[in-house]
Amino acid sequence: MSEYKTVGATRLLAAAGHSLRGVRDTWRTEAAFRQEIVLGAAVGAAVFMLEVPPLWRVLLLLTFGLVLVVELLNTAIEATVDRFGRQHHPLSGKAKDAGSAAVAAALLLHVLVWACVPW
Repeated sequence: MSEYKTVGATRLLAAAGHSLRGVRDTWRTEAAFRQEIVLGAAVGAAVFMLEVPPLWRVLLLLTFGLVLVVELLNTAIEATVDRFGRQHHPLSGKAKDAGSAAVAAALLLHVLVWACVPW
């Protein structure tokens, strides 16, 4: 293990700080993330106002959480690619397109779960 790494509670606090900074920075720089958070508030409210079986509530909330996780990962991919330059390169485009496709797939999964809810 690196002598520069923290351990124990110090490591957990540092990791929590990095995570919060990642969410904060993504909120500040990514309009899609802000829109998804607002959508998530509406989804969360709807899930608890509608007559939905408990298991379906969990599935709806988890699939929406997946959308947010994938959006954070997509932001990380985009930032990493941009770190190496803004000029077009086929591999940069491939990485960004794959990240975007992952977000779209997570959103589609969430919509499909909504469509399967037994009303």
